Amino acid sequence: MKVVFMGTPEFSVPALDALVAAGHDVVCVYTQPPRPAGRGQKDRPSPVHARAEALGIVVRHPRSLRTDEAQADFAALDADVGVVVAYGLILPQAVLDAPRRGCLNIHASLLPRWRGAAPIHRAILAGDAETGVCIMRMEAGLDTGPVFLREATPIGEAETTADLHDRLAGLGAGLIVMALDRLDTLVPDPQPEAGVTYARKIDKAEAAIDWIRPAVEVDRQIRGLSPFPGAWTTLNGKRVKLLRSRLAKGAGAPGAVLEGFIVACGTGAVEVTEAQIEGRERQGVNAFLNGTPLPPGTILGG
Repeated sequence: MKVVFMGTPEFSVPALDALVAAGHDVVCVYTQPPRPAGRGQKDRPSPVHARAEALGIVVRHPRSLRTDEAQADFAALDADVGVVVAYGLILPQAVLDAPRRGCLNIHASLLPRWRGAAPIHRAILAGDAETGVCIMRMEAGLDTGPVFLREATPIGEAETTADLHDRLAGLGAGLIVMALDRLDTLVPDPQPEAGVTYARKIDKAEAAIDWIRPAVEVDRQIRGLSPFPGAWTTLNGKRVKLLRSRLAKGAGAPGAVLEGFIVACGTGAVEVTEAQIEGRERQGVNAFLNGTPLPPGTILGG
């Protein structure tokens, strides 16, 4: 098919690669404009932008699609279908209607659960046993369109948002190719009204760890916010990001180190397996403890 691809972050790249590998004609890629990044704060193209240029595909990065000119430029591409994956701009109805077969979205949840901006984070934070990917026909509402294909996958007990992100990106890439291959025969399934939840954008204020909370919630917070923004606590006035963890046996005063990097919570304990102290690289637990000893009784977050 003649495809317009719309995406921005790393999550979108496998789908772009899969469409090209499957032989579809990706006539243009839309992505967010380059943003200042790095120490020099120089404008850096998005991951999708960089990948599309490497593939020799024309890239556009308008700041809005609401102007008549932007919509006319989009329509002039004469696409069969639009494929949208974490693009970052709301598509006006004129854009949704321009491709002959409409616009399809790869969404990283089992809709209608976790509509919105941060479905992977929210699934882990909520303790969901499974999540997945849906291929949805886009409409004006927020992730409300009917679903062509869906595939579920369990969430591992130690899985972080980064881990799950990579798995779902690959799953979505395979599903979108399958959806385009079968588009003539697939019947979209309207989303049920029951079970709707919204995955609001992650706020950095959610990252501070309150050790009074139960261990199961602290563990989800650490894994669900890894790698960004990174759940954190303090040690001797320095901020420590906790990036991997698992539930552990033990009890004590909330925030107290029991042994190694096992920390007591309001109920139960968590074992931190990867961390990053302010000013250093992220480290596995053994390397971290070699450089930053935590004698039993050390209080975190005090």
